[in-house]
Formats: sequence, C-alpha cells, structure tokens
Amino acid sequence: MSTTAAMPAQVPADKAGTTRILVTICAMMATLMQALDSTIANVALPYMQGSLSATADQITWVLTSYIVAAAIMTAPVGWLSARFGRKTIFIVSLVGFTVASMLCGVAQSLTQIVVFRLAQGVFGAALVPLSQATMLDLYPEEQRGQAMAVWGMGVMLGPILGPTLGGWLTDAYNWRWVFYVNLPFGVLATTGLVLFLKDEKRDSGLRFDWIGFGVLALGIGALQLMLDRGEQKDWFGSTEIIAEAVLAGLGLYLFTVHMITAEKPFLSPRLFKDRNFVSGLVIMFAIGMVLLATSALLAPYLQRLGGYPVATAGLLMAPRGFGTMMAMMVAGRLVSRMDPRWLMLLGLGLIAWSLWDMTSWNPDVSAFGLLSNSIFQGAGLGFVFTPLTVVAFATLAPELRTDGTSLFSLVRNVGSAIGVSVTSFLLAQNTQIMHASLAAHVTPFNRMLQSGGAFEFWNIANPATLGALNAEITRQATAIAYLDDFRFMMWVTLPTALLLLLMRAPRKTPGGQAHVEVLD
Repeated sequence: MSTTAAMPAQVPADKAGTTRILVTICAMMATLMQALDSTIANVALPYMQGSLSATADQITWVLTSYIVAAAIMTAPVGWLSARFGRKTIFIVSLVGFTVASMLCGVAQSLTQIVVFRLAQGVFGAALVPLSQATMLDLYPEEQRGQAMAVWGMGVMLGPILGPTLGGWLTDAYNWRWVFYVNLPFGVLATTGLVLFLKDEKRDSGLRFDWIGFGVLALGIGALQLMLDRGEQKDWFGSTEIIAEAVLAGLGLYLFTVHMITAEKPFLSPRLFKDRNFVSGLVIMFAIGMVLLATSALLAPYLQRLGGYPVATAGLLMAPRGFGTMMAMMVAGRLVSRMDPRWLMLLGLGLIAWSLWDMTSWNPDVSAFGLLSNSIFQGAGLGFVFTPLTVVAFATLAPELRTDGTSLFSLVRNVGSAIGVSVTSFLLAQNTQIMHASLAAHVTPFNRMLQSGGAFEFWNIANPATLGALNAEITRQATAIAYLDDFRFMMWVTLPTALLLLLMRAPRKTPGGQAHVEVLD
C-alpha cells in the first residue's frame, strides 16, 4: 500500500520536472538568439554593403540601429512584465523578434534593413532579462547555480560564436541566412513557452513613468550613438559627438534626479540599496567590456598582424567559448557547495592573467599559445559569470527581480559598447604615437640602416624601399598598440576583485534559514 500511495505524488513531480526542463530549453533558445544577433551580422557587413548599394559609413547603421533600440528598450522590461504578465511579453517579444529577423533577410534597401533591425532590437531587448528572471524563479535556491550556468552559456557564447557562425553562413549561402537562421529557434521557443510557461499575476493599475523612461532613453540612446560613431567622427573634434555627449549626460542626470524624487519612479531606488546587486552591476560592467573588446581586438590582430586567414582566425578564437562553457558547468555545480565569491576571485584572476600574458605577444605568437590563452580567458569569464548572477540576486527582493535582470542586461550591453569604443580609440591613437616614435629613428645617421640587409630592404634614399620601411614601422607600431590595449583591459579587470569584499554570500544554515556572511 505504501508503494501505491507514493505513485500519485510521483507523477506530478515528474511532470513538473519535465515542464521545467522544457521551459529552460525555450529560455535558452531565446537567450542564444538575442546574444548571437548582437555580433552575427558583423562579418556580413561588406556583403550587405554591396547588395544594398550602401557606403561604408551607411552600412554601420545595420549594427547601430539594433544596438541603440535594444539598449533603450531593455529598461522598461520590468514594468511591461508586471503590467501585462511575463508570459505575454515573452511570447510577443519572441514572435516580434522572429518576424523582424525574417524581414531583415528579405530587405531590398538600406532603409528597409535599418527599420527592420530597429524592430529586431525593440523586440529582442526583453529576451535576455525575461529568460534570466524566468530561470531564477523556476529553480529553487540550491539549484540556481546550475540554472544560471546553463542560461549563462547562451549569454556568453552568443557574442563569441556569432562572428564564426555568421562568417560560415555568409560564405556557404549568403548574408540573408544570418537572419533566416533565427526562424526555427524562434518557432520552437515560442511554441514551448505557449504550452508550458505559467502566466503570473498582472498589476493592471500600474502606470508607466513616461518622464523616467524618456530621459533614460535619451541618455542611453545618445551615449550609444556617441560610442558607435565617435571613431568615425574624430570624437570630440566633431559637433555631432559633442552634442550626443551633452545629451547623454543630461539624460542620465535627469533620470537619476527623477528616480530619487518621484513617487513611483521608472526603476525603484531599492535596487541601488542592495550592495550585492550594486557591486554585481559594477563587475558585470567590467566583464561586458572585456567580453566583446577582446573579441573585437583579437580577430583583426590575427588577420592583420598574424597573417591568418579569416576561417583560421575564427577557429583559433573558438576555444574561448569552449573554456567558458566548461567553467560554467563546473561553477554551476560548485556555487551551492562553497562560497561563490572565491569562484569569482578565481575567474577574475584567470582573466587578468590571460590579458597580462597577451601583453607579451608578438605577431608570430604560436598557435598553442593562442589556444591555451583563449581557453583560460574563457574559463575566467565562466567562473565569474555564473556565481556573480547568483550572488547579485541572492539578497534582492523577489518583486525587484525582473527590474534587476533588465538593469543587469543594460549594464552589460553598455559596458560592451564602451569597451569596444575605448579600445578602438586607444588602438588608433597609440598606433599613431608609436609610429611617430619609431619613425624618429629613421635618419641618414642611423648606422642600422646604412649597411647589410636593412640597407637593401629599407634604403631610405630609395622611395620604393622607403615605402616598405614605413609599412614595417606601421606594423610594429600597431603591434605595440594592441599590447597597450590588452594591458588596459587587465587594469580594468583587477580592481573589480576589491568589490568581492563588499558582497555577501548566501548560505543555508542547518535549520534551513538563509543568511549572509561577509568574506573574511
């Protein structure tokens, strides 16, 4: 009789476990779609430019429009979820993102693809924060580490694998398949969420803070435009960039004042009273800078200086994703068994070490050195991301969770944009500085240039060989500038380890009560 009595309880448990797995798969697909689309179109831009008869400056709007729209629309995800229900917003976002992806694939003009990319960014903005909030609510506290590891693979691997997948699709088919690839995943994820995701209660009386959203959208939009177009417009030598910088500062200042003084602000000030969450935001900002900036620097480094073909360069960067995936799996299992801050410290140490190792590279760095460094750097990102997500939300009130995940995604995206822009600016500036420094030694009185092989290849009296010498100086100056960028990112990473002292790690007592402890 005891066996018979146990059976009815077992069936619902199995059903609940199956439903949880199916919802997890759907949330993962949604996350991966959005994360991939942040970088997958990058390598296809030259092909789009020819097909759509656009200039090099115009075609960058294919990327900028998506980034700006996604950044602006990430912030109101929490309000939309509370007002209309998480399931409704999730499904609408997935359907809209999938349809917009197909429209991007069939676009026949630059105007069309920019408009469709804007729509893709608007609908895609909610996918990552809603997926994260769903996963946090779906799993009990002791299983959240593994859940965040699974979810984090989509967030971290998407931007890393995007250029590789985009290059293969463009080469094997054409650039339109970069967008068509979203269709099967979008259909499957939408179907799964419709069938298995439970709807939550809605607050139909919730009013939208238009002033808060307006000034935040102004600040974020202007900041993104400034970062995306700064290098093309010579930064603050351009009136456009100065205007965007003023608007960004004004918008963010007005948003902060409004959030503090308004009765029901767009984002609750309670978010910023949780020191775990605030410390997590700063660390996530730094991780966002490193995540995309290193990929953006490494690809041209391997091609321009290392002489690797595009396909080979992509393969050499792929182990970074493998390292991230393996570290997330390990961290997901360990995060509930030990203090997760030690895992984050290990991850930050691995990232800083890999960047320090990159400061000693030269264009002839071995493939083994590239692969091993890439794996360690990826592992560092994995060891930081999973426990960071768990600790940052451990002490946050459940009703603030969706707003918190939205802000986390926003900070990561802004950090990525700032990282790419700053490192690109430093690369161009330091290349010019080093070129001038090295060229100062090219004089008729330099004995190294008066005889031997140097005289034959780089005779400064011969215009042809002088051009070859200038090309070599530029190559050496560029190599040094890349090393300076790697060093800059190392110094961005290291100070964030101090924030671990401010964070508190959740731990279960023998009686089952959760409490927090400060790192000794």
